[in-house]
Amino acid sequence: MEKRRLSFWQIWNMSFGFLGIQMGFALQNANASRILQIFGADVHELSWFWIIAPLMGLIVQPIVGYYSDRTWGKLGRRKPYFLVGAILASIGLVLMPQADMFIAFLPALWVGAGMLMIMDASFNIAMEPFRALVGDNLRTDQRTAGFSIQTALIGFGAVIGSWLPYALNHWFGVSNETVAGVVPLNLVWSFIIGALILIGSILVTVITTKEYSPEELHAFDNEHLDSANTEILVEDKSSLLDIFEDFTKMPATMRQLSWVQFFSWFGLFGMWVFATPAIAQHIYGLPHTDSSSSTYQDAGDWIGILFGVYNLVSAFYAFALPYIAKQLGRKRTHAISLVIGGLGLLSIYIMPDKNWLIVSMIGIGIAWASILAMPYAILAGSISPKKMGVYMGIFNFFIVIPQIINALIGGPLVKYAYGNQAIFALMMSGISFLIAAALVSKVKDVDDVVQK
Repeated sequence: MEKRRLSFWQIWNMSFGFLGIQMGFALQNANASRILQIFGADVHELSWFWIIAPLMGLIVQPIVGYYSDRTWGKLGRRKPYFLVGAILASIGLVLMPQADMFIAFLPALWVGAGMLMIMDASFNIAMEPFRALVGDNLRTDQRTAGFSIQTALIGFGAVIGSWLPYALNHWFGVSNETVAGVVPLNLVWSFIIGALILIGSILVTVITTKEYSPEELHAFDNEHLDSANTEILVEDKSSLLDIFEDFTKMPATMRQLSWVQFFSWFGLFGMWVFATPAIAQHIYGLPHTDSSSSTYQDAGDWIGILFGVYNLVSAFYAFALPYIAKQLGRKRTHAISLVIGGLGLLSIYIMPDKNWLIVSMIGIGIAWASILAMPYAILAGSISPKKMGVYMGIFNFFIVIPQIINALIGGPLVKYAYGNQAIFALMMSGISFLIAAALVSKVKDVDDVVQK
């Protein structure tokens, strides 16, 4: 029995919900540090608040992956999870920039951090079932294209989310001015719009996409063998604790990819957390204590533009990835992309003004596209369809653990080692990308197809 070949638009619709998920994620990435600083967080404390994000991923994604492997109802196998996740994430998006409404009960900073936790838990509920859905529905020869289309939609959603605050202010006249402790109106409306688009895009996928039944997936299972030509896992598990057994039995390819993922996501986390203070200080010349001046708000809006640029680049580069990978192989494609991204991050230090940072973002966008597509395309060929959800969740360990480590040490490094100069956190991120690129050579891609 063979999986049906899907058309471009079927794959597009199947992945369309990621546009909304990533729009919300981009609003968070570009603006959460800014919002937390407005509510009173110091620069060196930012990574401690951001630790909520990877902790939620560490807890939520393997559990959701485990249960989504065992779910089948009227909505299907994966769809119930990312629909619920989208609804909860939308609530967090609406409330986070308006956390000052709750100051009668708790400090706004803690309410804002709580909304960040809700958003992250919800994004995690939605995200990995989406990746597992691509692995479930696509044949091996369409898998790289599927993850690349998903990456393109991630890029387009992130561009919209990243640019929205700037667009509302500069094109529609929504104010970005603020007083101490109050989030600018353009940010508040950006998060509300992001919540609405998130729900709408998820519904497109839920309505248009058909999932394979458990019986059909069982029939496909015999096609997926490990490198020793033995089935990876053949019997159904019944206990949530079996996640730990699955962890110990993970395929060799996953173990090898774990180190690549570690350094890739260590670098990404440092960029997301410290980009706003780093560029406000290094490019705009502001002191590290400034979080409310009009210049700081302009810097924050420009960060959104820059994040939009790297996501736009990633969206278009994602379409080229299947063709590049056919010529070079997935491993070499990923390594080269990471090197370009690492050099992009390192170049921020020498850029003379804010406009030149766009060049840096082009390199980062190339790496971001590859990080979102290549590891999953490599991984999906090494695991059983029956375990696609739980292993995609376990694979997330190697995304969240480096973020937790960076969250714990990043703030103290900025304060004590870097003298409150957050730009050096971005330099560390660039070096981390280069290490990840070197480690790609250790990965065995068991079903890569290189055009001869």
